Amino acid sequence: MIRAQAVIDRGALAHNLARVRALAPGSRVYAAVKADGYGHGAVTVACALDQADGFAVSSLDEALQLRWAGIDKPIAMLSQQLDEFVCNQAGEHGFELVLFHPSQLAALEHYVGPALKAWVKIDSGMHRLGFAPNDVDEVEARLAKLERLEVVGWLTHLACADEPSRPETQSQLDVFARTTADRSGLRSIANSAGVLAWPAAHADVVRPGIMLYGSSPMCDRDAASYDLRPAMHLSAPLIARNRIAAGETVGYGATWRTPDAMDIGVIGIGYGDGYPRHAPSGTPVLIDGVQVPLVGRVSMDMITVDLRGAPNAKVGDRATLWGNGLDVDEVARHADTIAYELFCRLTPRVRFEVV
Repeated sequence: MIRAQAVIDRGALAHNLARVRALAPGSRVYAAVKADGYGHGAVTVACALDQADGFAVSSLDEALQLRWAGIDKPIAMLSQQLDEFVCNQAGEHGFELVLFHPSQLAALEHYVGPALKAWVKIDSGMHRLGFAPNDVDEVEARLAKLERLEVVGWLTHLACADEPSRPETQSQLDVFARTTADRSGLRSIANSAGVLAWPAAHADVVRPGIMLYGSSPMCDRDAASYDLRPAMHLSAPLIARNRIAAGETVGYGATWRTPDAMDIGVIGIGYGDGYPRHAPSGTPVLIDGVQVPLVGRVSMDMITVDLRGAPNAKVGDRATLWGNGLDVDEVARHADTIAYELFCRLTPRVRFEVV
């Protein structure tokens, strides 16, 4: 029997990309496939998203993985520091650099390899990566002297777009607009939350990530309300159903006690597979078509659930940890984390299948 399994749905990925197109019809789409496609498999995701205009990754290694797999569309490296080797690889393979720090400019000024393309990142208020607005004139002047470099355009990243009532996003949009006024090149601002909630951020190129995988980035709306479909279905088998007397404890640390004589189910997945160890009692699991609560501590190989609500569940049935029928964002809320982390932390012990 297959133990923990993640089924990746290419149709769901393509559907979610179509939703991005519908929401931002005037923009090109660079699909974010960094961190191994948010844990879904970067090459699998990129092939499923073949209608995207380009892809966004973090590093040279991630970009090379896509190119070696035959992905021939533009690939932007969002947070890659530069040296001679990186620049030569970018020129040879046609990767787009993202420039965000003076040290990168110094590397480019000594570069003599193949022609390069680059985006310039502006720190519009997130204060993580990017050039300060007051420094952009100097940056542009330095880049203009580099014969082997073409500036594709200007980008920034939104810090609070998932909370539409907060003022920071509009402030960032204003800073970016002022800083890029009268400069040639494309503009790129919107992440998933920007695509969903900030039409003014759509600009020339959007860079959706988590929404492509069927999770909502918004604090107040779920994925289904945006017609997003889960791209990952994580399941594991019920390996035991045990009758436990009232007043007995379950699991390490004896942190949960049975209120009545009841059936406890043991499911073959744990933190060794990437299921969050800190998920508390009450975290939902779907089995036999109903949600049941996790009880006790998550173990390396197993979790235990209260089966009083699933009287017909039997050993061998597969439980859904997230995916079809159980929103990953609901699981993430119980575990005090976000879907991004749940997706990315799955370990090689999970068997992946692509459909």
